[in-house]
Amino acid sequence: MIGSQASEIDSQNSTNEVIESVQHDLSKRELEIVELVAAGLTNQEISQQLEISKRTVDNHVSNILSKTATGNRVALVRWALQSGKVCIDELNCCRLPDASL
Repeated sequence: MIGSQASEIDSQNSTNEVIESVQHDLSKRELEIVELVAAGLTNQEISQQLEISKRTVDNHVSNILSKTATGNRVALVRWALQSGKVCIDELNCCRLPDASL
C-alpha cells in the first residue's frame, strides 16, 4: 500500500511539472484564448471578440493543443482547469496575466 501511494505521488509530481512547464510555454494571447475556449466560445466568436481573423484563432488553438498535448477542446478545458488557468463559476479561480503589461 505504501509503495502504491509513493508511486501515485511521484506520478502526480511528474504531472505537475509538465503542467508548470507548459504554462511557461503559452503566450499571453494563447492563455487568453484558452480562457475563451473554456468559456465555450467558438473560434469565430473568439476572433470577433479579440478582433483578429478566424484563421489566426485557428492557428492559436492548434498551437495550444500541441503545446498542452491535448487532442481536442474538451481535453484542453480539462487541462486548463487542472492547471488553474481558468475559472468556472468561481471555482478553481485564477488570474491571467494582464495583457497591457
